[in-house]
Amino acid sequence: MRPDAAVSVAQLAQPGGSRRLRELGAQEFRQLATLIHDVAGISLNESKRALMVRRLSSHVQSLGLTSFGDYHDLVRADDSGQELVQLLDLIATNETHFFREPAHFDYLEREVFPRWQAEAREGTRQRHVRIWSAACSTGQEPYTLGMLLLANLPASEGWTFELLATDISTQALDAAAHGTWSVDKAKEIPTPYLKRFLRRGTGPQVGVMRAVQELRDAITFRRLNLNEDALDVIGSFDIVFCRNVLIYFTQAGRAQVIEKLTQRLTPDGLLFVGHAESLHEHRTRLRAVLPTVYTRLP
Repeated sequence: MRPDAAVSVAQLAQPGGSRRLRELGAQEFRQLATLIHDVAGISLNESKRALMVRRLSSHVQSLGLTSFGDYHDLVRADDSGQELVQLLDLIATNETHFFREPAHFDYLEREVFPRWQAEAREGTRQRHVRIWSAACSTGQEPYTLGMLLLANLPASEGWTFELLATDISTQALDAAAHGTWSVDKAKEIPTPYLKRFLRRGTGPQVGVMRAVQELRDAITFRRLNLNEDALDVIGSFDIVFCRNVLIYFTQAGRAQVIEKLTQRLTPDGLLFVGHAESLHEHRTRLRAVLPTVYTRLP
């Protein structure tokens, strides 16, 4: 934002969103792509120009604007910052599903949770766990983690946990916090978890399912930009999931985010990344436990 821009979107936008929107030119694309990169670290090359048009056109027209250049100027001049949030909401990719990359969850159930239970019995581990689902999108990942935690680390045995789910998109977070999805998503969830943690709607809610209160209460949702410096405020975590988001950063941006994530791990904490996101170049700070699971080096 320009420091002298005491201007709101309402003042800059014009009524009458039916006017024809001009084509997104190369210069306008670079302006918007640069703004998005500078704020969120997301890298959009020329091949993403059509994607930008698809995702922004309706909103730009709804503001009564006729060019993407005008929209860029509006975003930069909006002193409230709300239009920048809206831009990031529209441009962010929110693709996710329950138990995505199931090997990660199998590893938690088969190896990690039993080890923690044994260590707790020996008195070498406390029964409080902190987990962070970064770039959580519409919530299927943290809800999957919540199901596993509630099922494998029961409160009856003294276990407690904090499960933080963050994303840059406020729209995705709103959807995630509600905990409601189409019943078509039920096939992604193993039957024991489906029966315990999801309920099918009735009447006007036929066709949807919702997470039970216990599961919804287990997750804290919060807007957070991985490109920001002040991640220390969220503390340290036993497990960090940051999957299928690093691919949207430049090489330099990825390195910065990975360093921040590494700093947020407890000494024996685990970092989970996506199957296409090898961190081999960061082997001086991290050791691979599995191909896409890492722990901090001493």
